[in-house]
Amino acid sequence: QVQLVESGGGLVQAGGSLRLSCVASGSTFSINAMGWYRQAPGKQRELVAGIGSSGNTDYADFVKGRFTISRDNAKNTAYLQMSSLEPEDTAVYYCTADQVFWRVLNAPRYWGQGTQVTVSS
Repeated sequence: QVQLVESGGGLVQAGGSLRLSCVASGSTFSINAMGWYRQAPGKQRELVAGIGSSGNTDYADFVKGRFTISRDNAKNTAYLQMSSLEPEDTAVYYCTADQVFWRVLNAPRYWGQGTQVTVSS
């Protein structure tokens, strides 16, 4: 099993920045890809970004140019740097992980508990 713990969420004004972190523990040898999803009130959960073991990335169209996903393999940690935040970015952000990159983008096996990001106008 893999445990994922997010941190870094909070309240920020529109136009501001936040960096989310996600630390993986447990059977980390079984994961190669990590990602971030989000769920806003009354909306479905949606992919934000994913990153593979070689650093390959994929982003949702709505965050391209504003968010950057990265990882530190030695620390089993993934990051989501968010800039130019908008009120529409308000959501619970979930860290995810899986052995396969395409599954992180579609149906990841492991999920964190989520961290709240609130962007005020």
